[in-house]
Amino acid sequence: MKPVRLTREQSRDQTRQRLLDAAQAVFIKKGFGASSVEDVAADAGYTRGAFYSNFSSKAELLLDVLKRDHDTIMQRMSALFEDGEASRADMEARVLQYYSECYQNNACFLLWVEAKLHASRDPGFRASFNALMRELRQTTTDYIRAFSERVGTPLTMPPEQMALGLIALCDGVQFFYSSDPQSVPAQFAEDVLAQFFRRVVLSGAPE
Repeated sequence: MKPVRLTREQSRDQTRQRLLDAAQAVFIKKGFGASSVEDVAADAGYTRGAFYSNFSSKAELLLDVLKRDHDTIMQRMSALFEDGEASRADMEARVLQYYSECYQNNACFLLWVEAKLHASRDPGFRASFNALMRELRQTTTDYIRAFSERVGTPLTMPPEQMALGLIALCDGVQFFYSSDPQSVPAQFAEDVLAQFFRRVVLSGAPE
């Protein structure tokens, strides 16, 4: 069988995806600051020129890696609401499981941490990065509101505040789990998130 000949657009998209995959692997292994354009290009099997044909800078590449991870997070959150026939108990259990285990499911967490530091120093990067963070907060707010309406659980605080609290808590727990897993082991981290969610998000639900 003859190999399928890719169109120019398909070939370019394939190159971009390989560079994104390589960037994620290299940035996670070496750190964004210690990685070079040459490191990423070599890991993907391309030249420096191929890199600059697709991305203007290493910072732009980091942002695109984060956008891809952001899309994955949005898909996971959306999946919680796909079953329109799910019972209240099922919905509560599903969302509780998602938030109590979310710290385990984000391989790009340390890249988000580095991106926050980079955004504090680079105004150009900051604008694009903050747009991603605002979208995450807004989507989380919308899902909190939808969850409350779906299961009939009154919110204990405005959804905007709860969204920021949940994101900050998940980030904080994952930071401790990532940097000091001996004193903050997986089960301990999961219990912290689960108890917070039960008490703050589900506290209005009748027993």
